[in-house]
Amino acid sequence: MSQTDRQPAAAPTGDGVPAHRYTPALAQQIELDWQDRWETQGTFHTPNPTGRLSEGFEKVADRPKFFAMDMFPYPSGAGLHVGHPLGYLGTDVTSRFRRMDGDNVLHPMGYDAFGLPAEQYAVQTGQHPRITTEANIAAIKAQLRRLGVDHDQRRTFATIDPGYYKWTQWIFLQIFGSWFDERAGKARPIAELVAELDAGTREPAEGTNPSGRPWAELTEVEKRAVVDAHRLAYLHEAPVNWCPGLGTVLSNEEVTPDGRSERGNFPVFRRPLKQWMMRITAYADRLLADLDRLDWSDSLKLMQRNWIGRSTGARIRFAAGDQQIEVFTTRPDTLFGATYVVLAPEHPLVGSLTAAVWPDGTDPRWTGGAATPAEAVRDYQRQASRRSELDRQDAGREKTGVWLGVNAVNPVNGRELPVFIADYVLTGYGTGAIMAVPGEDTRDWEFARKFGLEIVPTVERPEGFDDESGAYTGAGTMINSANDEISLDGLDKATAIARITDWLVARGAGEATTTYKLRDWLFSRQRYWGEPFPIVYDEDDRPIAVPTSMLPVLLPEVDDYSPKTFADDDADSSPEPPLSRATDWTTVELDLGDGPKKYRRETNTMPNWAGSCWYYLRYLDPGDDTQMVDPELERYWMGPREPGDTGGVDLYVGGVEHAVLHLLYARFWHKVLFDLGHVSSEEPFRRLVNQGYISAYAYTDSRGFYVPAADVVEKDGQFLYEGEPVNREYGKIGKSLKNMVTPDEMIGAYGADTFRVYEMSTGPLEQSRPWETKAVVGSQRLLQRICRVVVDEETGAVRATDAEPAEETLRALHKAIDGVRDGYATLRFNIAIARITELTNHLTQAFGASAPVPRSVAEPLVLMVAPLAPHLAEELWSRLGHQESSAWAPFPVADERWLVEDTVQVAVQVNGKVRSQVTVPADADAAALEAAARADEKIAGYLDGATIRRVVAVPGRLVNFVLG
Repeated sequence: MSQTDRQPAAAPTGDGVPAHRYTPALAQQIELDWQDRWETQGTFHTPNPTGRLSEGFEKVADRPKFFAMDMFPYPSGAGLHVGHPLGYLGTDVTSRFRRMDGDNVLHPMGYDAFGLPAEQYAVQTGQHPRITTEANIAAIKAQLRRLGVDHDQRRTFATIDPGYYKWTQWIFLQIFGSWFDERAGKARPIAELVAELDAGTREPAEGTNPSGRPWAELTEVEKRAVVDAHRLAYLHEAPVNWCPGLGTVLSNEEVTPDGRSERGNFPVFRRPLKQWMMRITAYADRLLADLDRLDWSDSLKLMQRNWIGRSTGARIRFAAGDQQIEVFTTRPDTLFGATYVVLAPEHPLVGSLTAAVWPDGTDPRWTGGAATPAEAVRDYQRQASRRSELDRQDAGREKTGVWLGVNAVNPVNGRELPVFIADYVLTGYGTGAIMAVPGEDTRDWEFARKFGLEIVPTVERPEGFDDESGAYTGAGTMINSANDEISLDGLDKATAIARITDWLVARGAGEATTTYKLRDWLFSRQRYWGEPFPIVYDEDDRPIAVPTSMLPVLLPEVDDYSPKTFADDDADSSPEPPLSRATDWTTVELDLGDGPKKYRRETNTMPNWAGSCWYYLRYLDPGDDTQMVDPELERYWMGPREPGDTGGVDLYVGGVEHAVLHLLYARFWHKVLFDLGHVSSEEPFRRLVNQGYISAYAYTDSRGFYVPAADVVEKDGQFLYEGEPVNREYGKIGKSLKNMVTPDEMIGAYGADTFRVYEMSTGPLEQSRPWETKAVVGSQRLLQRICRVVVDEETGAVRATDAEPAEETLRALHKAIDGVRDGYATLRFNIAIARITELTNHLTQAFGASAPVPRSVAEPLVLMVAPLAPHLAEELWSRLGHQESSAWAPFPVADERWLVEDTVQVAVQVNGKVRSQVTVPADADAAALEAAARADEKIAGYLDGATIRRVVAVPGRLVNFVLG
């Protein structure tokens, strides 16, 4: 990259500004020029060890690899605001530093492009969501290019590209074609399960064979149903958030706490629908255990552990007529205190347990005002279906419920316990049923008090505890817990749990078990803009995988992108996805091995999570149409470094808002791919860093509505919008608070390098920080001073000389190199900038505005700046006569001898108070310290005529004269 024949760029003259000063106008010229050069010359093309992208690998074959990436963006029409680049610039600075420091660096970017916003825009306008999405992608690409990020553009893709979602569909088929072998603790191909069932070496798993007949006696359709029930991707009638007003199922995150849709504010109902599910719960223990092997923050690991929610306890069976109600509890020791049973309103036993009439003497509080139990249950289920799970779990909400008109039997004492349904019990945790112990559980206590139910304490209370004030949830020995066969009285909690569990097992009334809060992943969406399922249904309505040779299954063109909507309160309606109306597409004739037949396609689409579950693998070669990923490339970029290492991406940066769902889903998919032998790494992301948020002032009017922050003016200490006073608050930058500041604005005013330096200077990457536009000028001035060190502002001449620098300058240089290197390596870019600033200030003071600066100092300064302000660094590096890009120049290494101080300043105290400081050789002993202190003029005045009782001299630290 020869640059020595280029003419120096110059800023527009006028107003006394030197012709070659680094101004925003000059910055724009330099940046656009270098961005074109990088693109033309493929400066950031990363060679693979093999395959079509391997050109040039021989030049980097002896380098360690480093794979850094960001959580890729969703391409919304608003583009990026200044909060988004915080992570993108953090990985860019890191990748540039690691490349200069000797690594073969892969730093790619893609786009998570299936999603609801584009589809909703299509519903409103009739424009295909692909058009909107691709326009948004182009806009964000332009913004990232203008920021100067070093992405390898050959590896860019979007999840909506058919060549990409072909492999998303392929991965779905791998999951659909697998089952989790609990004996082996891993996924295995479903064909191996069938072979073992046929051979009689394995029986169907519990609950998968409703007929109960031996495998060999089942019909082919029954066998297929059994096999399908084992699959990791399976169809299941599950409770979902059904929104008739939108005509679609919503995720929990799309439902407000008061049970309405986040978009449109429509009522949302919990009701069972047949949906595709992913059996992520099979991997719960591995997802938990492997967190300990990852370089993630403790807080993020805790979030995942809490979401998975592993609990050990016991399953206990309560007889209710000819039915058995099974509950899970972590406190089987309190079983003697169970005074009623509660089922979730959606529990499958509710219908069969509900009595025909209310028994005589029924407490009116238990009936919900209904004439019959059936009416009470129906009304209550409808009421509960309108509440979100978040709302139902709100500890402060008043407890509600109705009795089913039946009782269950407590196995330890034969006591009859009324069976209620109540919405504070959820189907997704445990068994969807609880034994209520109001003496030791706050929610149960509140319910019992409202409905007049008995409260039996089973844990000894401390002196002074008032049972009328609430449940006792503290520690204590067991009381009121004995029958003719067993007594827990006087035992501690752990001993009591073990003893009662053994007793229940011996009598067939329960067993020790483990359960999780984690639920299987609901994988269906009644939307158009998503990946089609590679599934068809035969005449028996059983799902069949589309052969790999027929992938991708493409989205058809449709006239209407919206699902059928219903009346807001039509909770009994059923989804009719947009694809269901594409009749020419939904029915297809295929030859799947037994001749041409007609099949029905799946009309739901995958959630947008699907494409983001595995995109890191596709970066390795997005143009490979023969396989998801070349195993050799996966081993090189992601394989384990040593035994016990999980492997994975070396640095993954993204927002903490994705700490649970995206990361759990991606980890789950990756583990399935690992089990099936498609990848060598056990985890997708070896190291994960959550960047902080950027906040700015936001303003609300008298109605509480946010107004555009950019249009607010301050006058006489008051903030005004269109002449009316507004309230100021502080919040995360974004569209919702109308306080967005775009990188485009900052680049237009200062240049990309100034924006980059300012954003990186405001704190360590993980730290949230405020945005202050006025402070950006400080970064602009720093870059001006750096430029002035290398280039004369008046003439444009390079100031570098071959003269040897003075020792003081060498010491300042190597101290800076050491600090900058540490700042980059630890993602504390603000520290690196501080050390660069110190060195720049030293050079400015030492050499002024025009004196020659030693090349051996100027060049390291430029290279230290290169990861942060790459355009300016390239310009200065080329001016210094270098033909190769600074992006590939070796990063400076500090000389240890210049990091050792020759002298140190030592505090001198008199009676413990600092009175002066002396400069002494760094290796001065106690005697030398004392002599230097006595020679100090100030100290001599204190000592004159005084009695010195003792002298404490600590080399390198202090001297203290103790006077009598």
